[in-house]
Amino acid sequence: MNPIHIYRTILSAAGEQAPVLKRCLRDSVIAASLQGASFALLVPICLALGAGNNCAAVLRLLALTALLILSSIFRWRAQDYDYHGNCARAGDTMRRHLGEHLRRIPLQILYRQRSGELNALLAGTIDETYNHTLIVSNMLIAAVFTPLATALLTLIWDWRLGLILLISFPLIVPIQHGTQPLMARAKARLARANASLNAELLEYSQGLPVLKAANSAGTRLPRLQQAIGAVETIQRDALLAEALPNALLGSAVELLMLLILLAGMVWLTGGSLDAWLLAALMVACIRFAEPLGQILSMSSIYSMVQQGYARLQELLAVAPLERVGEAAAPMRHDITFENVHYHYDANPEPVLRGINLHIPERALTALVGHSGCGKTTLIRLIMRYADPQQGRVLIGGSDIRALTQQELMRQISVVFQDVYLFDDTIGNNIRLGKADATDAEIEAAARAAQCHDFIMAMPQGYQTRVGDIGGKLSGGERQRITIARAILQNRPVLILDEATAFADAENEALLMRALAALMQDKTVLMIAHRLATIRHAAQILVFDHGQLVEQGDHASLIAQNGRYARLWQAGEAARHWRIGSAEQ
Repeated sequence: MNPIHIYRTILSAAGEQAPVLKRCLRDSVIAASLQGASFALLVPICLALGAGNNCAAVLRLLALTALLILSSIFRWRAQDYDYHGNCARAGDTMRRHLGEHLRRIPLQILYRQRSGELNALLAGTIDETYNHTLIVSNMLIAAVFTPLATALLTLIWDWRLGLILLISFPLIVPIQHGTQPLMARAKARLARANASLNAELLEYSQGLPVLKAANSAGTRLPRLQQAIGAVETIQRDALLAEALPNALLGSAVELLMLLILLAGMVWLTGGSLDAWLLAALMVACIRFAEPLGQILSMSSIYSMVQQGYARLQELLAVAPLERVGEAAAPMRHDITFENVHYHYDANPEPVLRGINLHIPERALTALVGHSGCGKTTLIRLIMRYADPQQGRVLIGGSDIRALTQQELMRQISVVFQDVYLFDDTIGNNIRLGKADATDAEIEAAARAAQCHDFIMAMPQGYQTRVGDIGGKLSGGERQRITIARAILQNRPVLILDEATAFADAENEALLMRALAALMQDKTVLMIAHRLATIRHAAQILVFDHGQLVEQGDHASLIAQNGRYARLWQAGEAARHWRIGSAEQ
């Protein structure tokens, strides 16, 4: 990553705070240049002292002091980006921007990311990157502009030494540039290892109840320990990777200073160089070698900042789903699939193959088939978690790609099999379906979903917090709250993904009546494994290995004696199975 690209990247990442950051970087350049000029003034001061001209020496010393004071003022101003909270505001803006970006990109891409890795990016990476940006930038600027200003002014008093300075110290840049990839690769590996460790820690802590119930809390521990060990190994490798570049750069600085001293000694011996001039120049060299030494010690942080911006850019580079044309909100709510083919990016094997089907509005359509046959993927395409590689999906005759995501989701309510509740109150989790809903509307939805009674039995009723992912509630209670949320939304298309999966025998009939009321006058798609719950569906779609293999109502499919009939017979056999009924 070249300096110009880095400069543009950090300004772009600063967002609205970019003008302040630009001004701070400019002040840092001025401060470093003034410091270099003050070092160069050591030469005429020493020359005046050598000539016995104390008055001139004092005047030049005052000028040096003034330059150092000005340099300090500009250096202090250069910290405004951090000291005045602009850096914190830029990081907050980036988090919000990433949050908005996550809403627009295909959710199927996010499924490839483990939640711990995203947490590390949104929390740790932004803080680490933004908080060190100005520190690293100021050190880089000091390492470049302080020696440059010293060398340019040295030309006034001795062009030979000034030219050596101008030529010599820039030679350090190719060395630094050549060794940087070694450290960058090591830091990239370390960043990936830390992200993986974060994901393992989150998964292990959230999965502890399941692991303990299975008496397997220890079986997962080696995987966590392996992730910890990987971080340790990569950290050690990263330190070793930094050692060689730091040694080379440190040796290069010392060698260049030695060469300047040797050249000065040769000219001094030949009588063409004043001893005072050489002494002053060596003091100046020692002084501006300090910023170079600092940048060597900060090389690991520099690499970390580089990698941080690279990871942020990688996520921001994920293109959001494109809108193809423009369409108004559909007046009808039938759903059509036209020759739809879809495969996941990581696997070219199609999940859906040439799907052509029509889902009538205001009717129940059931999707059945073995796990992995494509039912959930088909539902996700309707919600536009991704776009098919071939074909299109239409609602009411409108290509869903012509609708905004907000308009599309205003047509659809979803009750997932995998229930997710936010660590908030029960009332707010239901209100998620309609932000401006009144308490009375929330209660009515809860009553319809058969969950009002258990909510009122809670210590704080609707104000009871449900815990992380709804952990304070049972599976069936969580399911009914999501149904209440869908009832509150009251959207024309309803998707039910095993909505009664966690209902007990006592409540299943009540829940089915609540769903029946919810499904009135709606286009309903229900994924079901218990076929008894969908035998009265207007249409049943049977999938097998990504293909629609059968289609019809329950009676006609049973009469075909095909895939659906075998699923029904297997389900009936399981439903009537009792302990001890199998042959011994």
